Order: sequence, then structure tokens, then C-alpha cells
Amino acid sequence: MARLQLEDGKLYTDLKEITQELAPLHIQLNRWSVGDNPQLNQLLAKDNLDEDEKEQVLKALDGYFEQLKQTAGYESRDLIVLHPQTPNLDGLLTKFDKIHTHADDEVRYIVAGEAIFGFVRPDGSQVELTVQPEEYINVPAGTEHWFYLTPARRVKAVRYFAGTEGWVPEYTGTPIRIHQVVA
Repeated sequence: MARLQLEDGKLYTDLKEITQELAPLHIQLNRWSVGDNPQLNQLLAKDNLDEDEKEQVLKALDGYFEQLKQTAGYESRDLIVLHPQTPNLDGLLTKFDKIHTHADDEVRYIVAGEAIFGFVRPDGSQVELTVQPEEYINVPAGTEHWFYLTPARRVKAVRYFAGTEGWVPEYTGTPIRIHQVVA
């Protein structure tokens, strides 16, 4: 279940309340089931996946991709798999742990593990959203945000792209003032 923490420490866990809090940013947050396919669930339980296994996961979830192609023009998708043994994990994460924007939407479907997206709201306040399995998030282009892993340091996420050229982080220099405490 998603958790949204405000700067003042207030915590929301109800999807409807979280959506209302994020509405000024036009962030979409939904729950999408991964289903009960035993083979898929076995793959999602593994730490690491080879390219063939990643493709199996993607194909099992392609119903969502087909919807996004039709409704939002997405053209490609991949599966990112991060865990403590990922080579250069800290180096990979430092690209996104500072406040930045993208020229394209950042779209993720968390299928295993969890991660945290932080956002700067239009009034300048900051919030952090923990996204967990079966949660889909669309962060619109130009939204000031940052990303990091929870202490478990594990996430599997399908990334959807309208193109790849707009997905380079553009750092804003805005300082992060909030970091939620995650058990």
C-alpha cells in the first residue's frame, strides 16, 4: 500500500487521500494486479533475472502495455531489476537521488519491492511517496522529483516510454528537505 509523507510528518495511506494530495502535480497513481500466475510470481520473487526472464515478466504483464500504447502513445517498455548485489547500485541511484525533472513522463509499474519518489509541490512544500508492488505511477514531464530505494534496496519495475530521448535527468538544484522514516 502506498504511503505519502508530508514535510510536517503527516502520513497518508489511503489511495484516494494520496491522490488528492498529489492532484496539484497531476501525478497518476493506480493499483494494477500482477495476477496469480505461479510462473510470474516465481520470477518476481527472485533477486536477479536474466534477459529471457525479464522478457517473460514483461510479456505476462503486456495487457497494461497494450492499454498504454492505445491511450497514451507509449512505444516501448523494459524491466528494471535492482537489489543489493546489482553492480554499481549506488552509482546508478545517485543519478536520481537529487531533485530533477525530465522532458518526458516518468512511468513506472512496481511489480516487486518498493521505492520512494519525492516531489516538490507547486507551493514549494515537499512530499515523499513510497510505492509498492502492484502500484503504477506516472510522473508528468517537468515535475520536480527525486527517487531512491527503501532500506530493503530491492525493486522490480516496468518502465514505459513514449521515447527515450526525454528521459535524461535535468537537475534543478532545489535542496531536498524531507526524508521519510521507512521501517
